[in-house]
Order: sequence, then structure tokens, then C-alpha cells
Amino acid sequence: MTDPISQSAVTAWVRLVRAQQGAIVGVEEALKRAGFPPLIWYDVLLELERAPDSGLRQRDIQRRTLLKRYNVSRIVDRIEAEGLASREPCADDARGTIIQITAKGRALRQAMWPVYAAAINNNFAQHYSEDELERLAELLAPLSI
Repeated sequence: MTDPISQSAVTAWVRLVRAQQGAIVGVEEALKRAGFPPLIWYDVLLELERAPDSGLRQRDIQRRTLLKRYNVSRIVDRIEAEGLASREPCADDARGTIIQITAKGRALRQAMWPVYAAAINNNFAQHYSEDELERLAELLAPLSI
């Protein structure tokens, strides 16, 4: 038993998915051209930067970035190997670790932002007026996690 779905809903869905994929590809390409790591590194570093001084556990990074558990572990390993974050023992759980951003990680995240912001504009925002962007943000709010 399936509920009927309107053609408008299907069309909107397809356009939303394609728009998202196209914009992400554009951002990734801009970061790569500028010599920066992938966008997900930015996202992880941003969440670590936003975290309280105590840092985040991997499960918190997973929840905030919507990455799969195995991806978070692999990315944190790479970010740590580059000196952008460090792992510290968790005071509340001897088996756990807390990931904290380093000064080098903060500097990289801040250096990436102008390229990322320009790519957002080039691959997305420039196609809309400010009013349309505000309306789009309102329309997408119920879908935001």
C-alpha cells in the first residue's frame, strides 16, 4: 500500500537533491583548487571549534555532522595526523576520548572559510535574491535536523 504522491512533490524532491549535489560538488572543487582538504574536514573542524573547551566525543561529531560512525573515525584519524586536532582521555569514561581542535586546526578552518563562502555564493546564493533566500530558508526549516 503506497500513498499517492503529487508530481509537484516528486519534481521538487528531484530538484532539491540535484541542487544539493551540484552545490556540494562546486564547493569541493573550489576547496581542492585552493589546495584545501575536503569539505567534511571543514565541517568537523567547525564543530570542534564550536564545542566547549572540553571538546567532543566521536559520537557527538557523528551526530553534528550526520556522518556514519566509521567515517568519523577515519576523518578524525586523518585530521589528528595532520595536527589539526588532538585526542585526550575522557575524564568520565576511561575507554572514551575527547577530540579537541588545535591552533593549527583553527587556522586551517578560518583559512578555508573565504573559499567556502565564495563557493556558496557561486554555486548557490547568486541565483537568488535576498528575499528568495530568506523564503527558501523558511521553506527548508521543517526539514532541518
